[in-house]
Amino acid sequence: MSIPEQDSPEKKYDPLDKTLKFVNRGDDLDPVSSDFNSLRAEMSCGHAVTPDSLTRWCRSQLDEGNHKFRCSAVVEGTKQCNKLWSYQEVRRLADLSVDEMEYFEQKMASLSVSEYCEVQSCPKCKTTVERKDLSNLCVQCVICTADQKKTYQFCWQCQKEWKGSAPRSDRCSNDGCINRDLQLLQTCKDISLPDVKGVTSCPSVRACPVCGMKSECCKSSSPYRICPGGVAPRQTRIPVWKK
Repeated sequence: MSIPEQDSPEKKYDPLDKTLKFVNRGDDLDPVSSDFNSLRAEMSCGHAVTPDSLTRWCRSQLDEGNHKFRCSAVVEGTKQCNKLWSYQEVRRLADLSVDEMEYFEQKMASLSVSEYCEVQSCPKCKTTVERKDLSNLCVQCVICTADQKKTYQFCWQCQKEWKGSAPRSDRCSNDGCINRDLQLLQTCKDISLPDVKGVTSCPSVRACPVCGMKSECCKSSSPYRICPGGVAPRQTRIPVWKK
């Protein structure tokens, strides 16, 4: 579902609501606003908001892929408050409508799943399957297994029915089953780092040794010195983040 557009009627707090702490100061989430006709309420972090500004800010966070809401009020220069708000507090002080609550909660659930789990659709029945062992590409679909009355496994990488022995972390035995990220690590060009003494050649792409995320090496490396062990060789596997 899509969330209602912001040209809907402006939200306003009920001045008789004794559960809110109203304050006589500007909106900390929208300091340039000249609207002082709308009541401002104080969040748990001590900053003032209006229901509209709070809704806009939290919706923008969801649209950017953040399912946790933090205060963006500036406290020192450009430093932000960054205090965490609970969804219950946001829902109440943003005065979310039924449609907005549905949108927020669906979006939060989707983002939470993508952060803490690795999921995708089974290529056969299209139901959502979670890969619990991130070091094994062979995944069983319980729905297809029950329907077919025999074990159905597919390859997380090429999305075809599993072929070959398992567990494996690199590929199955289907033709064309390639880990393109690993292929990039193995075939990326070398770069020179003239500002780092002793380094004449270094792979241009590396995978983080903790989470496996790829990053491109930068030639501008003057703040750094070569590691005592020298330049690490090309990576032959992508590290798996132990969640």
